[in-house]
Amino acid sequence: MMESNYHIPVLLIESINGLAINPDGVYVDVTFGGGGHSRSILSHLGENGKLFAFDQDPDAVQNSIADSRFHLIQANFRHLKRYLRFEGVKEVDGILADFGVSSHQFNVAERGFSIRFEAALDMRMNPSDKIGAYEVINHYSLEDLTRIIRDYAEIRIAFKIASKIIETREDQPIQTTTQFNAIIKPFFSALKINKMLARIYQAIRIEVNQEIEALKEFLLQTPDLLKENGRLSVISYHSLEDRLVKNFIRSGKFEGEVEKDFYGKPQVPFVKVGKLMVPTDQENAENSRARSAKLRIAKRIDKN
Repeated sequence: MMESNYHIPVLLIESINGLAINPDGVYVDVTFGGGGHSRSILSHLGENGKLFAFDQDPDAVQNSIADSRFHLIQANFRHLKRYLRFEGVKEVDGILADFGVSSHQFNVAERGFSIRFEAALDMRMNPSDKIGAYEVINHYSLEDLTRIIRDYAEIRIAFKIASKIIETREDQPIQTTTQFNAIIKPFFSALKINKMLARIYQAIRIEVNQEIEALKEFLLQTPDLLKENGRLSVISYHSLEDRLVKNFIRSGKFEGEVEKDFYGKPQVPFVKVGKLMVPTDQENAENSRARSAKLRIAKRIDKN
């Protein structure tokens, strides 16, 4: 399958430029997908450069690149350091992450990611994982469903929606996207329903794939992995992700104040490079999935 059919890379030029690629360096693309970002990184590498890519979705393997400098690792990026150690890699020159769901995952109906198709409730990035959207919707408590919809979808009436889900599933299991959509539709106007459904699907997907936990684990590994002056280039798509990335780049933590040493010097692993970047109007027009993307770039500072 051609990469352009699988997924159109977002903020491609900006995210690659942010890596300030050394042709002989070692780089990691932790969200391979259709391979668009990886192919661009390879085009900047010399014959001694190396690129490792991660993707837990077995469908992404069909996009693997036949290049001796490239190696695709079928694993979640939350295990970044462990798998790179298997390859004998302890430090890298740059890490790129694009946390968007690929167009392919949305467009394959049976994966259950999209509000557009009738399908079994799934949403697993890795189909071998045990818990999918069905388990979340049919077995999670009222408290947990409320938390997911409130925190990940940022919807104020989360408790009311969660209560209706539980009331409905007491009569019979909620098995398909069509059944689930029917539960949600009465809460919103016709003008808002698609947007709200998309946000609720996003929330369930985040829970199913433990995306926030994986993001935190990934970010915590980057200071050790990056060489001094190494670059981190991260594209996020919703406020919760972006807030974590922003705070970590600023302070090395996910919340709280920057720590300082005895002399008042900030104890932080990164310095931000440039300003927050978002897609141009032209890119948004050409790729609707780019609209909420935000790119932040950071440089690893003195490791001593």
